[in-house]
Amino acid sequence: MGLYGRMVAAGEWRDYGMSFLKDVAIFSVFRRTAEFPIYRIEKRPKLRNRQGLYAVIGMDGQILKRGHDLRTVLRVLERKLIRAVE
Repeated sequence: MGLYGRMVAAGEWRDYGMSFLKDVAIFSVFRRTAEFPIYRIEKRPKLRNRQGLYAVIGMDGQILKRGHDLRTVLRVLERKLIRAVE
């Protein structure tokens, strides 16, 4: 939620949604409320011994980062917060 707060303050994100299914928990991030999510952060316990429990998935379905540690996986989104200042 800390990353979400920073991205909202920067004006990048506006809304979120959470889904809790049988085999996956999903945190979706939206630029606007009535859109498709721009990012999905998924937790899949079945993958904990293989590719990693957490994944960040882009709008197009591409897996941006996967791993065992949530903080490490979320770094891919924190890079988007850093902008060049003129």
